[in-house]
Amino acid sequence: MAGGRRGRCTVVVGCQWGDEGKGKIVDVLAADVQVVARYQGGANAGHTVHVGDDEFVLHQIPSGILHDGKRCLLGNGVVLDVVQFFEEHDALVARGLRMGGRVGVSGRAHVLLPYHRALDRAREAAATAKIGTTGRGIGPAYEDKVGRRGLRVGDLADASGVERWLAGALTRAQDLLEALGQDVSQVERETREALALGARLHGLSTEVGSEILTALSSGKDVLLEGAQGTLLDLDQGTYPFVTSSNTTAAGAPVGVGIGPTAIDDVLGVLKAYTTRVGEGPLPTAFPAELDEQVREWGGEYGATTGRPRRCGWFDGVVARHAARVNGLTGLAITKLDVLDQLPEIQIAVGYRTQGGQTEFFPDAACGYDSIEPVYETLPGWMTSTAEARTLEDLPRNARGYLSRLQDVVGVPIRMVSVGTRRSEIIRV
Repeated sequence: MAGGRRGRCTVVVGCQWGDEGKGKIVDVLAADVQVVARYQGGANAGHTVHVGDDEFVLHQIPSGILHDGKRCLLGNGVVLDVVQFFEEHDALVARGLRMGGRVGVSGRAHVLLPYHRALDRAREAAATAKIGTTGRGIGPAYEDKVGRRGLRVGDLADASGVERWLAGALTRAQDLLEALGQDVSQVERETREALALGARLHGLSTEVGSEILTALSSGKDVLLEGAQGTLLDLDQGTYPFVTSSNTTAAGAPVGVGIGPTAIDDVLGVLKAYTTRVGEGPLPTAFPAELDEQVREWGGEYGATTGRPRRCGWFDGVVARHAARVNGLTGLAITKLDVLDQLPEIQIAVGYRTQGGQTEFFPDAACGYDSIEPVYETLPGWMTSTAEARTLEDLPRNARGYLSRLQDVVGVPIRMVSVGTRRSEIIRV
């Protein structure tokens, strides 16, 4: 806008193995922006947001939808499960949310169909070395995208073209499922039922990148959100125990169709401890009794699958890696209150490996098993932090813990969450 204020574009990114509490942070920040856009992933992610006494679990629609009047977009980097998307959309309408004109989907986003889910589950079941997939079809959908045989939202306008594409897609899917010993009798019916929603989905199609840049130029603020976390990034994560897309901030401009210079801030979300769901390394894992205790205190069960999350101490090596590859400008620390009952708290500041002490995460899976964390021990605070609304309200040892996290990561803390509700937040 000539002579006026340009809007700010902020990326919110998870900095561990997902489940860091991004949904709440996006929900809080969405109150102050006009556009919220999702840039990667699919229905394998779950953002749990508490609004008053109501709980919302969102899988594909950005959590900004819970704020009236916000425009919510799904970018080209998303693989969209069309059936689950409309189930989620219509469930929000049934709960009284005004959705008309508020959701837009990139015409370049790829469509995820029921056979992608079936393939995902069948492969995981047949695998000797399991990845820990959610079974939501994300990997097979991205395989089709990269293999240049996928179906995009924009393609749905051409019914005859979809029919020609479908013949080849069904043959491939059925052949793969049969080779895995699966029943394929319902594949065509389920696929056609999903595609019957195509006209409705195409009706939401928009040029997401252009919409975002227009909003910014007219002084509106934009929030870009991803799914999963940095250590699940296809390139920067603990490969092969990763997802099938780029979860890091660098994936944000690519995933919504804007240039990297449009990004102003990158806010990294970190739990005050560490969790992960599924297979793969967790170097700072708690011993069994503490693991179970913290899981119950923190409600550490997957929002998408309900699987119990493994819990551990804060991993400074992981956090520094996330700061580097995302270019973080600030941190949001979540679930500080979960640690309220611990007399001592540990932070991993480095690793001992077969190659000696290091501050870096191993590049190869063969190095994961040899990691031995190097810990610092800090005193706990043994009192509730739930009522704190400023840093000064926190117990002295809680402030000391946050200060040490900030030093270890090398990025300033901007927000601290001390509960599940919107109001239970400290802005720094």
